[in-house]
Amino acid sequence: MLTPFDAAAILIVLAATLGYLNHRILKLPSSIGLTVMGLVASLLVIGLDHLLPGSDVGEQVVGFIAGIDFHTTLMDGMLSFLLFAGALHVKWDDMRRGRWPIIGLSTGGVLLSTAVIGFGFHYVAGWLGLTVPLIWCLVFGALISPTDPVAVMGVLGRTDVSPTLKATVAGESLFNDGVGVVVFAILLEAALGTEPLSVGHAGALFLQEAGGGVLLGLAVGWIGYRAMRSIDEYNVEVMISLAVVMGGYALASQLHLSGPVAMAVAGLLIGNKGVADAMSDVTRDYLLKFWSLIDEILNAVLFLIIGLEVVAIPWDPRLVTLGVAAVPLVLLARVIAVAAPLTLLKPILSLGRLAPVTLIWGGLRGGISVALALGLPDGPARSIALAATYVVVLFSVIIQGGTIERILRRMDTGSDKPTGSAPAC
Repeated sequence: MLTPFDAAAILIVLAATLGYLNHRILKLPSSIGLTVMGLVASLLVIGLDHLLPGSDVGEQVVGFIAGIDFHTTLMDGMLSFLLFAGALHVKWDDMRRGRWPIIGLSTGGVLLSTAVIGFGFHYVAGWLGLTVPLIWCLVFGALISPTDPVAVMGVLGRTDVSPTLKATVAGESLFNDGVGVVVFAILLEAALGTEPLSVGHAGALFLQEAGGGVLLGLAVGWIGYRAMRSIDEYNVEVMISLAVVMGGYALASQLHLSGPVAMAVAGLLIGNKGVADAMSDVTRDYLLKFWSLIDEILNAVLFLIIGLEVVAIPWDPRLVTLGVAAVPLVLLARVIAVAAPLTLLKPILSLGRLAPVTLIWGGLRGGISVALALGLPDGPARSIALAATYVVVLFSVIIQGGTIERILRRMDTGSDKPTGSAPAC
């Protein structure tokens, strides 16, 4: 039996080895390269025992990969670090100018996308002869709607879009993650019959988790900021940032608040006010480099696991067909979810003509969607949602992530300038 340390060691060694090969040979962006190589490695492992009669090596490796509790690993471990690290580098001034699109996209956009995908998925599944209750289709819509902040910010770091648009995309992906998880939890309770699906109950739960997450993030971030400001010792200040992340996320879980939202808010506070007012140059350099390294390591492991998790997918031809059909459905929902808020907000703020392309094609799905799908209870709906999720995520990371930079470079970035601004608070 492999211990958790053994499993972590295997994943780190694999990530380092495949990352090295990608850097030397494939030269793909890290998230794409590791996902592709993890996928290829999984497929080779699955076929290993067929190539070597009498061998059970492939079966053992498949058992190890299938035994990785990706849902717990990401949702209760990696996600807090990834969101905090990502939020550290988002400039508040840029994000403030794009605050209305961020609010619209991360709330109304997620709800609209969930509805479009849910009803569309229900129709497509029925057309393929698969019986999936509408409520479970809406659960799938909720888990696939949030864009992955890790994948999105990795792409934007290599593009030349305006700071306000970049902050809008990053801010949306940070907050729609938390909103999507809350909507997913509400719909899952209704699907399981534990709570009735009512506007009142859903609204109260949403306000508790999302609103409470914002308040908790402000509280723990402010405590961390004040502690850092009172001393000048980079080792201790880095530990304080770790305490904010781990303690804050654990507290959010105990209080039934949104940990992802809390970590995004805390990261924004420390990454802006903390970096500007509470740290010496030495501390600032050490803290930002520390979190950049944490982000890179966890990012590599995350996308490697996404590639390896192919062994957990039930490969039924109808499920694969449904997954392929879900790709244009998810893109259509993204178009509607982006176009509606941007159209409503156009009189007060325009993000430039690159905004729709960046937000739609750059709205990548990633580990969060896979983790939520893997966390569904056993049953036919789980197999269907898992297969569709995996196909959509692979398309998103490999195709969208691999082409967004090229698409944006071919467009006239010189015209991508806001033509207005939101009124000041």
